[in-house]
Amino acid sequence: MTTPFALTHVTIVTGDRAGTTQPDQTVLVDSTGTIAQVGPSAEIRVPSGQRVINGTGQFLAPGLINAHAHLFADGKPLPAVLTSESAEKLVSTFMHSPFGHRMLRKRTRTNVVTQLHSGVTTIRSLGDVAYEVVETRDAIERGEYVGPRLIASGPLMAISGGHGAPQIALISDDPWTARRNVRINLRKGVTAIKIAATGGVTDARAIGEAGRPQMTEEEMTAICDEAHNAGILVAAHAQSPQGITAALRAGVDTIEHGSHMTDEMVELFRDNPRSLHGSSALIPTLQACLPLVKLDQSVTGVDDIVRANAEMILDEMLQGIRDALAGEIAIGMGTDSALTYVTHYNTWREIDYVARHGGLGNAHAFHAATQANARILGIDGVTGSIEAGKSADLVLLGENPLDNLRTFDQPRLVAVRGELIEQPTVTRFPEIDEKLDSF
Repeated sequence: MTTPFALTHVTIVTGDRAGTTQPDQTVLVDSTGTIAQVGPSAEIRVPSGQRVINGTGQFLAPGLINAHAHLFADGKPLPAVLTSESAEKLVSTFMHSPFGHRMLRKRTRTNVVTQLHSGVTTIRSLGDVAYEVVETRDAIERGEYVGPRLIASGPLMAISGGHGAPQIALISDDPWTARRNVRINLRKGVTAIKIAATGGVTDARAIGEAGRPQMTEEEMTAICDEAHNAGILVAAHAQSPQGITAALRAGVDTIEHGSHMTDEMVELFRDNPRSLHGSSALIPTLQACLPLVKLDQSVTGVDDIVRANAEMILDEMLQGIRDALAGEIAIGMGTDSALTYVTHYNTWREIDYVARHGGLGNAHAFHAATQANARILGIDGVTGSIEAGKSADLVLLGENPLDNLRTFDQPRLVAVRGELIEQPTVTRFPEIDEKLDSF
């Protein structure tokens, strides 16, 4: 049970595509952490004895939803010695050891709390070392500490030598083994499934590897069938038209990253009979590539191969966003947090990048991070907007985020399921922020 409270005289930023705001509103939150009533302050009677938080001059937004996160690292660049091919097996062995598991559990808790304190009230993890995010979710739901709503994937589905393997993947090379790996994850309690449909930027060993198709359509179809039988959405890391087309034909529900689109791709996004809900959505992750392209390699520490792949994929993602806008495809928001220069407190930067570089504008980009993400993930009946009957997932801000998205850098108050965090604080990395501010 939570302590009921009222937020009075706030301007609500609804999160719709039009950028609607509602001035001088009062929001009542009940003891179950649910929004009981929303309306003009002059018409809402606050129950006697209920705590009142005066929000005059402040803006109340729905809690942000991060639809693409990793939680095993903090976003600082890794030493070159740990990113070499020769170190890959050693790093994987350590991460899967008992000591590594304890470290990952601690990191996961720290990182989800950091995201919460920056205004993210729902996180979908898409590629975990093991089941540390499932364990963290269960601890939060048991009430051990206040944390965001977690949709946990566990290890992603990859092929031998594929993207994410072996560090954060279960490996298969045929449809039945792929199906078996989904069953293993479901048994462990995951509520999301992730496929590596193509090669990726961060672990590419050759220029052009990012986006190269890896998993077959038949393998992905088996994964989607098994996940959908359990009512669970499937996300696919996919960065080329060939890889995305195969993933969409297989029934994938969200495409992570994206590329330029063919007519067939646009139609499959809009009408996908094999997907769980009949259509698919695009989750761009510009933070995963922009810093690697905009900053010098002496700063990021990446090699020539990763840099070249990042440039190629960034261009593809940007064109994919433009094609999605033209084709009226649902666009969500994900940060790819934990990758190099993608910290857990900078979710606002992804919204800003998609607004500025992707051409969405602030209102549509904010919509992608709230109402659109809730609908894409199938949780719009629970969160994503400030309405009676929904979870009190709220962020109180000093400025209108539609005018200045950076106001999320210092939220005044965060609520998740009605639990209040009245002095949100995060540990920042000034050296990273200074470099990100440079562009």
